[in-house]
Amino acid sequence: MYKLNVISHFSAAHKLVGYKGACKDLHGHNWKVRIGILCDKTDDLGLTIDFKIVKEYLNKLIDSFDHKYLNELSCFEEKNPTSENIARFFYKEMSKKFTIKGCRIAEVEIWESDNTSMVYFED
Repeated sequence: MYKLNVISHFSAAHKLVGYKGACKDLHGHNWKVRIGILCDKTDDLGLTIDFKIVKEYLNKLIDSFDHKYLNELSCFEEKNPTSENIARFFYKEMSKKFTIKGCRIAEVEIWESDNTSMVYFED
């Protein structure tokens, strides 16, 4: 089994509605996103997936978040754009687009800062 990781980033603002602390107010982060993909074999060249393909999928998703007010995005109309919800959203969206046989999205990790991250995965 192989695990391929691709990392990207975006800058965005959000606020946490109902939160009792500083994060209830509008603020921003330089978010980092890591997509982990499990593959059970390599091709004849010894590759699981071309990194370029994963980067293309991820960057399209990143573009829809970059320099946005996350609370205004349709995916967060009914829930807060927390690290947990962002990680789950990226996982679900990448899983829909990623259909290479023998490979699957294993997890998505989202960093709000250099010292804090959230990982979402499904069994």
